[in-house]
Amino acid sequence: MKVSSLQIVQIRQTPALMGIDIDPGNYSIRQPQAELQMKTQPAVLEIHKYQPELSIDQSRAFEAYHGGFSMNKRIYSGIQQQFLQGIAERVQKGDRMASIQSSGNTVSEIFGTDWLPRPFPEIRGPASMDNVDIHFEIRSPELSFRPAESELNVVVNRPEIEFIRGQLNIYVKQYSSIQFTPPEVNVTM
Repeated sequence: MKVSSLQIVQIRQTPALMGIDIDPGNYSIRQPQAELQMKTQPAVLEIHKYQPELSIDQSRAFEAYHGGFSMNKRIYSGIQQQFLQGIAERVQKGDRMASIQSSGNTVSEIFGTDWLPRPFPEIRGPASMDNVDIHFEIRSPELSFRPAESELNVVVNRPEIEFIRGQLNIYVKQYSSIQFTPPEVNVTM
């Protein structure tokens, strides 16, 4: 027998390969606008103004012209005054008649002036350049002011955050393997 040379066994190894597919996750951030509510009450200015007032009192002028409204009062008080004066004169003449023996107290001297008429009481008031009273009244305007008022309300909306998870896919792309290749055996006998 013949011994041949030593042959080698071949070993071939294939490594395992892993595949990883990653889809990243997504963030979605949304924030609604803030809500703004504003109320304004306008300013108010109120002005109350008054008309000037002119008052004219002509009553004393009317009294000087034609007696006016107090003519009856003057007539009554004038007649009353004349009546009292007449009584006083009668008393005085009676006193003079009582002392007729005195000189100058004759009947003609005492009663001689009774024939003169007595004037009727004055029915008019005194005439004057100041008989008309003029009064002019000016009132200042009344002002009231209420300032404007503003009310501001802000409602802030929170952000809405949403996360969509990504995918992770791990798989074997290639399995590991070992392959042995023996040497050829030549059997010849």
